[in-house]
Amino acid sequence: MINYENDFRIVIIIAIIGITTILLGAITDKVLRYILYRKLNDKEYDATGFRFLKHLIITVIYILGFAFALIQIPEFKIIGHSFLAGAGVISLVAGLASQQALSNIVSGVFLVIFKPFKINDKITINNFVGTVEDINLRQVVLKDAENNRIIIPNSVISNQIIVNTNMQDTKCCKLIEIGIGYESNIEKALEIMQDEIAKHPLFIDTRTAEAKRQKAPLVIARVVALADSSVNLKAWAWSKNSTEGFVMYCDLLQSIKKRFDEADIDIPYPQRVVTIKK
Repeated sequence: MINYENDFRIVIIIAIIGITTILLGAITDKVLRYILYRKLNDKEYDATGFRFLKHLIITVIYILGFAFALIQIPEFKIIGHSFLAGAGVISLVAGLASQQALSNIVSGVFLVIFKPFKINDKITINNFVGTVEDINLRQVVLKDAENNRIIIPNSVISNQIIVNTNMQDTKCCKLIEIGIGYESNIEKALEIMQDEIAKHPLFIDTRTAEAKRQKAPLVIARVVALADSSVNLKAWAWSKNSTEGFVMYCDLLQSIKKRFDEADIDIPYPQRVVTIKK
């Protein structure tokens, strides 16, 4: 005989467990977000591990809620106890060992432990450039310059070469390379490049105290190649970070071009000398 009263009681208990789990997850998320927001006011605080821990805690809450709900159903009581006792977790890990999910979780843990990058670092992975916005159990989220979100699985990142522009030192060196005509005044061109770089508001002086005592030049500029159609000049321009470096680079291309025009320094088109023999 079907015991409707007992079945109704089980449904009510499961519903209460489900609602409690959802509420507990939401409250935990809000509390941890509030703590994270306060911590982020400290510029030296690293939010990477904290955000990963937040995702992990909320995941555990939902797993426990699911396990308690299973216990209420007689047919699934053994599975529910196994989840709580740990035997089910071992079986779950064994089942996922060959799948991408476990690989992403393990890779995410290693990313947080070894920290090849942190939240708000600007990195390059597989030709994708962006700022690290989030690291969770499955993936890393990057925000690029066009405000797109690039989602990369943790297991993919662990096998890739990562370029981190913020690791230990945020200074950025931009190489300003311009070719001038063979008839142009090389010394004047180098002087103009050095002058324009030195007076740019985003340029920073990276010389050591010893270099300053020895009166090393503020900006280094050199002839780097004698190409087919031009004499190639290169100057090194330093900025505080890669974002300011990009702005400075664009400004310098424009200002140096204007100064070259005023000084009659030619930036030639590709050209060749052809000799016709009779």
